[in-house]
Amino acid sequence: MKVDVAVLTKNSEETLGRCLNSIYKNVPVNRLIVVDGYSTDKTLEIVSKFNEKYHNIVLLGEKGTRGKARQRAIEVVATEWFMFVDSDIILCEEWFKKAKRFIKADVGAIWGIEVWSVLKNITVLKLFERITMKVFGKRGGTHDLLVRHKAVKGIQIPSDLHVYEDAYIKSWICENGYKVVSAYDPYCIHYRSPIVWTIKKSITFVANELKFAIRYPQLFLAYAFYTAIVLYQSLLRDIKADK
Repeated sequence: MKVDVAVLTKNSEETLGRCLNSIYKNVPVNRLIVVDGYSTDKTLEIVSKFNEKYHNIVLLGEKGTRGKARQRAIEVVATEWFMFVDSDIILCEEWFKKAKRFIKADVGAIWGIEVWSVLKNITVLKLFERITMKVFGKRGGTHDLLVRHKAVKGIQIPSDLHVYEDAYIKSWICENGYKVVSAYDPYCIHYRSPIVWTIKKSITFVANELKFAIRYPQLFLAYAFYTAIVLYQSLLRDIKADK
């Protein structure tokens, strides 16, 4: 069983090499579909090197939103199941083998929990995992999502969705009568770029997440927890920069 894997990129040189290594190591890749937002760093050089090694990469250019990029990827998928893998995550060992045990006739997608790489405290990590599972139940996620191609047949992701396109995909799958399964294992490690932990980027992150929390007030405390982590990491970054 081989699957197409869709990776969205734009100036992803910091994490892309490790991400692709984890994909080829832990997933039986039919084709790697890279949808690039016209990167200006070494992203495309990295993609080219992997294509020289594996000879199975399809490269597409897309200047629009993440919603448009995911739509383009879906339209060229040629396998019964395919994956979305974000360019800043690393898949766990044997990701696909662990995910396969959840495949059943009524399952349309399988998601492995994302864990932020900055989380070192075990107590905080366990709390983060429980909260993240609840958030996924409402919003969905595409960090490492295995999808039954039939479950997204006919989908037209709104082209203006640059965030929450994952929620749209999850809703579509469920409305088509399939279940979306979330799991603690397999999982992925999310390596957010250091720039995310700046105050300016933190405010943007918090603002985007709060928009979703307003729609689902029962998740407000969950997003408050995320906000605390983001602001704490930003403060640590500033303290280190001042030393």
